[in-house]
Amino acid sequence: MSQTIHTPINKPSFKWVFQTAGRTIAFGFGSGLSPVAPGTAGTLWAWAAFLVGEYFFTTEDFLWIIGGGFLLGCWVCGQVSEELGKKDFGGIVWDEIIAFWLVLIFIMPASLWMQGLAFALFRFFDAVKPGPIGMIDRHFKKLEGDVNTPSTMIQILWRGLGIMVDDLAAAFFTLLIIALVQAWIL
Repeated sequence: MSQTIHTPINKPSFKWVFQTAGRTIAFGFGSGLSPVAPGTAGTLWAWAAFLVGEYFFTTEDFLWIIGGGFLLGCWVCGQVSEELGKKDFGGIVWDEIIAFWLVLIFIMPASLWMQGLAFALFRFFDAVKPGPIGMIDRHFKKLEGDVNTPSTMIQILWRGLGIMVDDLAAAFFTLLIIALVQAWIL
């Protein structure tokens, strides 16, 4: 099975993102097109979508959505980064969305203040990538091949896993700090 080499895209357009379902998902339904802090825009979109989703989905439904969304994200994030010719393009925000939904599913119901703290902590851990989060991110980027040569499906899935997993680590540390804050307050 031969694959074509994609010409790198410096700035994806609205039209390009919405041409395929995979791109639409990877770019967080357009939130990743934000010219300023697309990861933050994607996380804000996740927060809003979660709050709306609470009226329609049970906790169990959300867990299935998050689990399926993680698996889907390994493919779509890897495939779209392949199309873009970049290892982890900032506009790909599905990883932030799934990881922040995971944070919210564990802390809800929570006050707006606690949700805001979770948002700030998650954005800090995702952007700064301190300690183990940065190690995970570097590990996957180091093992990845050249994005300018065609990738196999396994390489695309591996790249997508790398994009997704550092955000899961950011979610874990966010939840750890939230648990410590709640234990200290109570």
